[in-house]
Amino acid sequence: MTGPLQIVLGTISVLFLIVASVMAYRAVRAMVRIIRTGQPDGTRWGPVKTRLKTTAIESLGHTRMLKWSSIGVAHWFVFVGFYGLFLTLVEAFGEVWNPAFHLPLIGEWAIWNLFADIIGTGTILGIIYLIYRRQKDHPRRQGRTSRFAGSNEGRGYFVEAVVLTVGVAILLIRSLKVSSDLTDAPGWSHPISGALGQILPDSPDLLTVVAFVKIVVSLTWLVVISRILNMGVAWHRFSAFLNIYAKRNADGAPALGPLLPMTSGGKPIDFEDPGEDDVFGRGKIEDFTWKGMLDFTTCTECGRCQSQCPAWNTGKPLSPKMVIMDLRDHLYAKAPYLLGEKTASETAPDYDVLKPSDEQVWASGYARIEGTNDAQAHRPLVGTLEEGGVIDPDVLWSCTNCGACVEQCPVDIEHIDHIEDMRRYQVLIESNFPSEAGVMLTNLEKRGNPWGMGGNVREDWIKELDFEVRMADGPLPADVEYLFWVGCAGAVDDRAKKVTKAVAELLHTAGVEFAVLGNGETCSGDPARRLGNEFVFQQLAMENVETLNGVFEGRVPGTRKIVATCPHCFNSLGKEYPQVGGEYEVIHHTQLLGQLIEEGRLVPVTPIDRKVTYHDPCFLGRHNKVYTPPREILDSVQGLTTQEMHRCKDRGFCCGAGGARMWMEEKIGKRINVERTEEALELDPDVISTACPFCITMLSDALTSKKQNGEAGEHVEVLDVSQILLRSMQPVAAGVQGAASGPGVGTEADDVVGLDSAATEHDPKD
Repeated sequence: MTGPLQIVLGTISVLFLIVASVMAYRAVRAMVRIIRTGQPDGTRWGPVKTRLKTTAIESLGHTRMLKWSSIGVAHWFVFVGFYGLFLTLVEAFGEVWNPAFHLPLIGEWAIWNLFADIIGTGTILGIIYLIYRRQKDHPRRQGRTSRFAGSNEGRGYFVEAVVLTVGVAILLIRSLKVSSDLTDAPGWSHPISGALGQILPDSPDLLTVVAFVKIVVSLTWLVVISRILNMGVAWHRFSAFLNIYAKRNADGAPALGPLLPMTSGGKPIDFEDPGEDDVFGRGKIEDFTWKGMLDFTTCTECGRCQSQCPAWNTGKPLSPKMVIMDLRDHLYAKAPYLLGEKTASETAPDYDVLKPSDEQVWASGYARIEGTNDAQAHRPLVGTLEEGGVIDPDVLWSCTNCGACVEQCPVDIEHIDHIEDMRRYQVLIESNFPSEAGVMLTNLEKRGNPWGMGGNVREDWIKELDFEVRMADGPLPADVEYLFWVGCAGAVDDRAKKVTKAVAELLHTAGVEFAVLGNGETCSGDPARRLGNEFVFQQLAMENVETLNGVFEGRVPGTRKIVATCPHCFNSLGKEYPQVGGEYEVIHHTQLLGQLIEEGRLVPVTPIDRKVTYHDPCFLGRHNKVYTPPREILDSVQGLTTQEMHRCKDRGFCCGAGGARMWMEEKIGKRINVERTEEALELDPDVISTACPFCITMLSDALTSKKQNGEAGEHVEVLDVSQILLRSMQPVAAGVQGAASGPGVGTEADDVVGLDSAATEHDPKD
């Protein structure tokens, strides 16, 4: 069945294949060379079996994509169609020459034909749905709230058009084989193409043309991406496997929880005796590790991270997606200079002539310099528009480290690590950071807490209790089960001190033997580390480790227990202190209280007629996956009505305090804590509950503002989960240490702790 048409189209197909293959090989080789210019990181290769298992589960199971179920299902069919139906492209080369061609061995195999029919149809339907979603969520409709705002829409359209065309071609070829009687496969093995074949003509030549179109479109796609190395929406089809394999945690957990220690040349920096050529943080694109560069290359521009980012959602210039895009585009534009193919001029160009585009006005970190040139080679990694910076300072310092971007990314990009590494360079090398954060750092260095309070105030809360709290003086006695890490906020902030007292009373009631460090405790170092001052963090951490090791002297692993009320301390002590030699079993107070309730050592007895909504602290929830214990505590309290905000658990919305933002002014856009508080108030709650002192401060401040403006009832309060539990442990109107929220808790004279407020009103349907 080979005629002139087949010979001409077949010859063109083979020649095009040769050209496209050569271009693809050169492109892959160039990408590998570019990525290898990054700093070494030897932690990303093993254990091989675990990493391969994680890669298989995330890829084939689409576990992260399916966080958005309908889009995940559609993408799964497109994904399986791309790889699973690759043989149909091989078959098309034979079909161009001979329409009756079938793959050897499997061409007429019924199972293969059924698979191709179902997946081919699924690919078409999947890409149609994804095209629909791109248009439905398009920036022209949703503006800044669109997750595609800032993405390269043209590239997305191109990829979608290619997938749709190839999918249709696969189904048409199979249908034409049926209509032209060129297949002996049983009818049940091609139900869809068989039905379509009933209305198509008997035309082997048309089959050849369709196969040729399939080849040309596929190879055109390959040629285009070979010319555009930063086309992540296409290249992620290959790089995503490597990026998932090389993710920070081999077991599949996202890159949340601890920050990685600072490294240079692939080795942790010794801050007591750093090397002369050590690189502190990331001040140039070549300072990133090869894994960072692979991250940049893999970004699909899907915007899931952007849609969840609290900074972006409150009008700030930070988009995690565009940070990665900007770094990627800069990397590939500067590549000839990194590879030694070009030499930059000795002096940097004048950047003050640059004018931002319309996009750059609302996304100040967007690309300001295009192409490969001396300006690209000299531009600073972080800098203003006038300085030609790749990342704007307002972008860098808007991050709260909430982890929403990392949690949602389907290809495991480690946004927070890259942002923090750039912050480290700005703080340690450039000394360039928000001025108010400098006050916090000074307080940490001189006073051991961010507020600058004297060390002797750390024991004041103990004086307000009616029972004795044991002080750790040397190694803990054998009967002491837990060291209670109070934290800076829990010791010096009035609102957090109430939580500290509530937890202490609950532990005392349950008969848990615990001790505190008192004035011997200092800041965990979290604010310094999240700001980017690794040096101060190391100092504080090593000081605390020395103290803690003395307290736990002689104790074997499993008995070095710490309970903390602050999720930031909980994360630092449990996840980051092992980096400096501190190995402890750290538990959050909601976890311990939940255990005590389960064991029957704490029994809530007093019903509390309150409507509560719970706010997930980012460093307790997303960073450490503690979602259930706080909710179980609330569920154990009789009379309590709970309702979730629509953004909760792994999609919870930040309070705005993380990433050292607690000590920085929020000058751009809407305040994050106000946004979150408004979301809570939409449920008409009596109590906004949480389990973090920073969250309590941020939500309380926003609630106070709302009350002053008449936008919230005076009876509404912000309480830690432990405070609510403590109220339920006491008879009505009993005075409870730490349970009250402040003046005006209730409206009745004898309602000391606000257990029966007459001001509580609900919608009848509630």
